[in-house]
Amino acid sequence: LALAIDPSQVLEGATPRLLDEWQEHPSIWNEVRREVDRRKVPGQFILTGSSVPNDDTNRHSGAGRFSILKMRPMTVFETGHSTGTISLARLMEGESPRSKQRDLSIADLADLIVRGGWPRHLELSSRAAAHSIRDYLDNIRHVDVQRVAGGHRDPERLQRLLRSLARNVATEVAIDVLAADAGGDYGPLAHNTVVDYLDVLERLMVIENQPAWSPHLRSRTTLRRSVKRHFVDPSLAVAALGATTDRLVRDLAALGLLFESLVVRDMRVLSQPLDGEVFHYRDKSDLEVDVIVQLPDSRWGAFEVKLGAARIDEGAASLLKFASKIDNALTGEPSVLGVITPGGYGYLRPDGVAVIPMTALGP
Repeated sequence: LALAIDPSQVLEGATPRLLDEWQEHPSIWNEVRREVDRRKVPGQFILTGSSVPNDDTNRHSGAGRFSILKMRPMTVFETGHSTGTISLARLMEGESPRSKQRDLSIADLADLIVRGGWPRHLELSSRAAAHSIRDYLDNIRHVDVQRVAGGHRDPERLQRLLRSLARNVATEVAIDVLAADAGGDYGPLAHNTVVDYLDVLERLMVIENQPAWSPHLRSRTTLRRSVKRHFVDPSLAVAALGATTDRLVRDLAALGLLFESLVVRDMRVLSQPLDGEVFHYRDKSDLEVDVIVQLPDSRWGAFEVKLGAARIDEGAASLLKFASKIDNALTGEPSVLGVITPGGYGYLRPDGVAVIPMTALGP
C-alpha cells in the first residue's frame, strides 16, 4: 500500500535496506536510483527478486548506480558436504589439487541431488524436501508463469515441457523434441510456443542454459553451437520427474546426467566471484567436454564429469585429446584440465590431468 501511495516511504529507515520482490513494483527501481543520486553513499539498498522483470523503456538502466548479482542455490561446499580443500580459484591459477580421501556413496549423491541447494531444506528429510520442491514447481506452473507471461499458459503443457527438460537435462535437446513431448496426444507445440515457454521459465530462474564454447582450433573442425539445457538446480529436474533417491540409484544413466548438472550449478557459483563463465564444448566428431570455465583475462579450464573412479582414465584421455586441438597461441594454455568425481582423493595424474572429488571442491 505504501508503494502505491508514496514509494519513497519504503526507502526510509536503517541501511542497507532490503526490498524483496521489487519486480512486483518496478517503479521502485527509479525511486531507488533517485535516492542513490541524492545520498551519494554506496551500499544503501538491496533489491531482490525471484524473476526477471519485463523490459520497460521508462526504467532507467541504473548504470553507475546498481551492481547486478545473480543469486543461485547453494553449492555442495555451502551445504557442508565438501571440505573446500581444492579451490577453483587456485586451480585457475595453475595450482595442483591435493585432498584427502572423502568418499560419497551413490545413494548419498542421489540424496544430495534430490534435496538440492535450498537453505530451507537443510534440516528436512529427502522425502520432505522433494515434496516441497514439487509444490514449488506446481506453483510456478499455475501462478508464476501466468503472472510473468502476462497471459494464460497451459499448466498441463508446462508440466509436460518440464518433464521433457528433466529427461533431457545436461543435453543439447532440440526444440522440436521438447515441442513433441509438451504437445502430448494433441501433436507437437508450435516452435514459437516452446520458445515462449522456455523464455518465461528462464525469467523465473527455473532453467538456465549452458552455452557452447568457441575457442580457436588448430584445424578447421566444425564446432556445435547448441546450448545444453539445465535447471538452476538439478533437484528441480528430479521433482519434475517425480523421482526419488531409490529410483536414481537404480538408474545410473540418469544419475550421471544429474551429477553433471550438479557440477555445472556449482561451477557457476564458484566461478562467479572470478567473473567467470561456464560453457560446454562439442565438435563435429562428437568430442565433448562437460564444463569449460573461462575468466575475463582469458584463462580457462576444462573439466569432464564422471560418476565413478573407473571412468577417470576415459575422462582424462578425452581432455587431453581436446586440449591437443586447441590453438594455444590464440586461446592460451589451459590453467587446468580436470576430471570431477563424486568423492575419493584429489591429486594430479602423471599426464597432468587433475582428479577433483566434489567432496573437496570449493571457492
